[in-house]
Amino acid sequence: MPNLRHERVRELLKRELGEVIRREFHVDEAGLITVNAVDLAGDLKSAVVFISILGNADQQKRGVQLLNEQRIRVQGLVAKSVILKFTPTLKFVVDDSIVRGNRVLQIIEELEKTTSIGDNRPNEQQDDPPA
Repeated sequence: MPNLRHERVRELLKRELGEVIRREFHVDEAGLITVNAVDLAGDLKSAVVFISILGNADQQKRGVQLLNEQRIRVQGLVAKSVILKFTPTLKFVVDDSIVRGNRVLQIIEELEKTTSIGDNRPNEQQDDPPA
């Protein structure tokens, strides 16, 4: 379980990365890039940044490409605003958990619809009511 400092640094990096990405990457070119989570190594020297990109397929590809090309610049901008002994080395990973979660919710909704339709059908084997 991460200690309080570790947790605070993760949240600080998440917030600052979101701001840097919002300022530096235009939505028209790279889609809407959102920082979902940051996994930080125990020594605070490396971080995996989980992102999601809203937009068409070309914007999503371009967004990932731009993030990877500009990784060192993004690290530098984060280092200017977040004072740490070592600025973590960033690795960007596309997080598809939101898409998978939406798909699961869609399946559950479809199952609920089919179940409610099945409940409305008349029962084929009805017993005679007691006399």
